[in-house]
Amino acid sequence: MRFAAAISLTSASMAVAFSPSSFIGGRNIKATKSCSTLDMKYTVAVVGGGPSGACAAEIFAQEKGIDTYIFERKMDNAKPCGGAIPLCMIGEFDLPETVVDRKVRKMKLISPKNVEVDIGETLAPDEYIGMCRREILDQFLRNRAIEYGAKPINGLVTSVDVPEDHKFSDSQYTINYQEYVDGSNAGVPKSLKVDLIVGADGANSRVAKAMDAGEYNFAIAFQERIKISDDKMKFYEEMAEMYVGDDVSPDFYGWVFPKYDHVGVGTGTVVNRPAIKQYQKAIRDRAGDKIAGGKIIKVEAHPIPENYRPRRVQGRIALVGDAAGYVTKCSGEGIYFAAKSGRMAAQEIVKLMNGGSRLPTQAQIEETYIKKYDRAYGPTYAVLDILQKVFYSNNGAREAFVELCNSKYVQKVTFDSYLYKKVQGNNPLEDLKLLGETIGCLIRGYSGAKPDAEFSNPVESLKRL
Repeated sequence: MRFAAAISLTSASMAVAFSPSSFIGGRNIKATKSCSTLDMKYTVAVVGGGPSGACAAEIFAQEKGIDTYIFERKMDNAKPCGGAIPLCMIGEFDLPETVVDRKVRKMKLISPKNVEVDIGETLAPDEYIGMCRREILDQFLRNRAIEYGAKPINGLVTSVDVPEDHKFSDSQYTINYQEYVDGSNAGVPKSLKVDLIVGADGANSRVAKAMDAGEYNFAIAFQERIKISDDKMKFYEEMAEMYVGDDVSPDFYGWVFPKYDHVGVGTGTVVNRPAIKQYQKAIRDRAGDKIAGGKIIKVEAHPIPENYRPRRVQGRIALVGDAAGYVTKCSGEGIYFAAKSGRMAAQEIVKLMNGGSRLPTQAQIEETYIKKYDRAYGPTYAVLDILQKVFYSNNGAREAFVELCNSKYVQKVTFDSYLYKKVQGNNPLEDLKLLGETIGCLIRGYSGAKPDAEFSNPVESLKRL
């Protein structure tokens, strides 16, 4: 991957109704249905109603030979999230502009010493980064899946019973859950037998736990929604801000992203999660007068995966989105990859099920969905992992990063790569020039940066894998 593309990726990111269990038995996982069972359907459960789950359920629901269920505990869930989506997602997932609160065309990147770099001059008039509220976006995607025929269950999945022979037979899984009805906070225990499960239930996935997917490191993202005056909101009409520095995060960045009538102000960290509130105060302080006097209307916190799960498919259970670990380093971007992985997994599984006439094997799912996803996006995750370690490791590197982003070439390659999810940059001369500029920026950054504050959290460190 070209050096310019690597730099660009860094700066840019910143569902039985009837259950067949009583009469479908002894099906061989590799065999198609007999004529006497053609009227029977396989049952697929998508656990989680965010972008990954909704986009998977939408695909399954359009298949006549499949009964699709989508589980979601909170139908009005507002996940703590910066909410940025690339331009390509609008068209690719047929999203109406009503899900986009703000069209960001300008960004400020602020260094530890408060050096500001303006980014966005290379954008065309019709190009922008979409800023959305997850409760709006998720509801739209989930409702569309339901309109296609997915059966919603307002319920919390508490456990999944996985048969010991599920990798080699057609034994069904049992999903145990608490179903909730309007006006009641108490759930009613229920269970559902299904043939295939898609785990789209986030970083704390119970599906992943049931299938023994393995553990991964995760960050804590913390965000406050702050209502500021109309005059102050004008500044953020098309503007987003990203702050770097050990004061706001020792390994990530802080942000101020515009929403419909407020701003989302937040930060995140993996290496020092106990100090997240300290870092949140620092990002508020860094934003200063621009959000002064604002009223905090909502406080949100959520774990964000740092890497892939060790196992993303077990038998006929597949993970997507955050449950699988599909969040990029550096940017913490996850919405597009969640939606894409949910759709891709469902499309490949539907092909393997051949009109609902058979069940796929673990090997087949891995050979299609997993291999295709990794081939398409694996290099992006790998490069961003490396670059986060380089540019977010200390204040000197952060200063260099900000200075480097002043390059119009970096900005153009950055936005093109982010907006369209295709690695850009094909100018050898500019790439060579950029290499030299990077070395110079690193030298200057290290020479004038303030030392990072030391911290110690030995108990927390022992939790890291």
